[in-house]
Amino acid sequence: MRLPGNNPTAAQFKRFGTLRNIFALMLREMSTRYGRTPGGYIWAVLEPVAGIMFLSLGFSLLLRNPSLGTSFILFYASGYLILHLYNSISMPCAQAIDFSRPLLRYPAVNWIDAILARLLLNSLTGVAIAVLLFATIVSLIDVGVVFDLPPIIEAFTLCIMVAFGVGCLNCCLIGLFPVWGVVWGILTRPLFIASGVIFIYEDLPRFAQDILWWNPLFHLTGLVRVGIYPTYSPTYINITYVLSFSLITCALGLLLTRRYNREILFRR
Repeated sequence: MRLPGNNPTAAQFKRFGTLRNIFALMLREMSTRYGRTPGGYIWAVLEPVAGIMFLSLGFSLLLRNPSLGTSFILFYASGYLILHLYNSISMPCAQAIDFSRPLLRYPAVNWIDAILARLLLNSLTGVAIAVLLFATIVSLIDVGVVFDLPPIIEAFTLCIMVAFGVGCLNCCLIGLFPVWGVVWGILTRPLFIASGVIFIYEDLPRFAQDILWWNPLFHLTGLVRVGIYPTYSPTYINITYVLSFSLITCALGLLLTRRYNREILFRR
C-alpha cells in the first residue's frame, strides 16, 4: 500500500516536466547553433577574442597607455566581455518564441521554457568564455593582476539580469510589432561606444556623463574594472539603479509575454 505522502503530486510532475523541457531545448539549440558548423564552440570563443585583439591593436597604435593600467588587452577585455555577455543573452531571449515556434505548438512546451533555456545556455556560455579569456590573458601577459572577484561576479550577475529583462521585454514587443526589432537594432547600434568599452566614465565631458549614466552597462563595465584595478574607485556606479532596471524590465517583459504569447506564437 502506497502512503499518500509518497505519491507524486501534479506540481512535482509539472516541475519535472519544465526542467526536462528546458534541458531538451538547450540541447536543441546547442546542436543547431554549434553542432552544424566546423569548430562548433570554438567560434563562440574566437568572436570576442577577435574583437578584443582588434581594439587592442588599433588603440595601441594611437595611445601610449589605456585609461587604466598598462595592458590594452586587459583593459578592453574588461569592458568588451560585459557587452558580449549582454548581447549573447538579450537577443536570443528576445527571439526565443520565434526560434522554438514549432515546439511551442505542443501543449507540453511552454513559452517560459523557451526563454529560460536560452537564458541558461547563453549565460553559461558567456561566463565560461569570460573566465577562459581572463585566465588566458593573465597567464600569457605579465600584467601582475590579482583579481578581486566579488565585484566582478556581481557585475556579471547583474549583466545577466539586465540582459534577461531587456530580452523578455523585447520578446513581446518584437513578437507583436516586428518593426520594433529593426528600430531596436538602430537604437542600440552605438551601444559599443556608449557602454564604456573603450574609455572610462571619468574621461568623458560632463554632458556625456549625464547621458551615459543611464546606461546600466556603463555601471557594470566600471564594476568589473573595480575588481581588476585596485586603484580605480569610481563614484558613479549605482547598483540600486542597475538592479531596479533589471527587475522592472524583467517583470514587465514576463507579464506582457504571458499575456500575449499565444498571439505572438500564432502571428503570421
